[in-house]
Amino acid sequence: MRDNFFSSAWNTLLTILIVLILFKALPSFFEWGVLSAVWGAQDHTSCRSEGAGACWAVIAEKHRPMLFGLFPYEEHWRLIVALIIFVSVICITLSRRFWKLKILAPLWITNLGICSLLMWGGLFGLEYVDTQQWGGLPLTMVLFTGTVVFGMPVAVLLALGRRSHMPGIKAICVTFIECMRGVPLITILFVAVNVFPLFLPQGLEFDVMIRVMVGMAIFFACYQAEVIRGGLQAITRGQYEAAEALGLGYWQMMIRIILPQALRVCLPGIVNHIIAAFKNTSYVLIIGLFDILSATTAVMQDPLWRLFTIEAYLFVALIYFIFCFALSKYSQNVERWLDEGRR
Repeated sequence: MRDNFFSSAWNTLLTILIVLILFKALPSFFEWGVLSAVWGAQDHTSCRSEGAGACWAVIAEKHRPMLFGLFPYEEHWRLIVALIIFVSVICITLSRRFWKLKILAPLWITNLGICSLLMWGGLFGLEYVDTQQWGGLPLTMVLFTGTVVFGMPVAVLLALGRRSHMPGIKAICVTFIECMRGVPLITILFVAVNVFPLFLPQGLEFDVMIRVMVGMAIFFACYQAEVIRGGLQAITRGQYEAAEALGLGYWQMMIRIILPQALRVCLPGIVNHIIAAFKNTSYVLIIGLFDILSATTAVMQDPLWRLFTIEAYLFVALIYFIFCFALSKYSQNVERWLDEGRR
């Protein structure tokens, strides 16, 4: 604690200042958010009464469109089941006991198949739901998962290509990475949705969800590639020479020796960009998709509840915080486990 908060005079001053601000603000926030809050109400009038604090009743009233967007109301149970299955599989995947390909591969194939069936429908009596109607938290999770799953392998290949001794491959990777990093994500999404279809043959069309996911994955991969390249540069020349002395080929050397060490070195940076990818899903509002944040913004246009937008955004912020904090703590546990294994 001393190193984090009192390591210098400047840090000590900032710590004291923050404590004073919290000491002053927390009682008022507790009064507004808990003691005087309206937790349940039949309508908005209870929240407008004199002396009323936070109107958490807006969450009870609007939580379905906030969490599920434009998805048909009577089919929300499908999204709830899909989220439960998806989160359960993620929890299983994060457990080191199940880090075996023969377990994770069929588990994820089954998971993606069931979740796709529940969200798309069209079989077994389930109503078909177009991707334009997907929204809320499920859409956020779909875009985030697709971005990371498809982006990480591309990032590794780009990092290896940028360090390649073949001038052609190196030039292509450097150009691609720098071009993608030189434009904002909004531009890439706009090109993927509005410009890319203009170059396709007549009659050939890709779903907007696929185009958005590919655009986000490419953007993620280019930034992640630079993080991985930093990890590769931290590996000493002796590791390469030892692998060559064992007669390992390039890909065997990278997969078995170099990449595991490089990814361990740059794990904090990798997790940082993964968290950023989760938060970047909110940009899809620009191209007409409604993730949990944009769905909340649209829902709170209701004039009866518009005064209580702060409460709605705090609810969404809590969801973002829970996910990002959990991922950060998990990465710290993995780092400690890797350090113990190295010792």
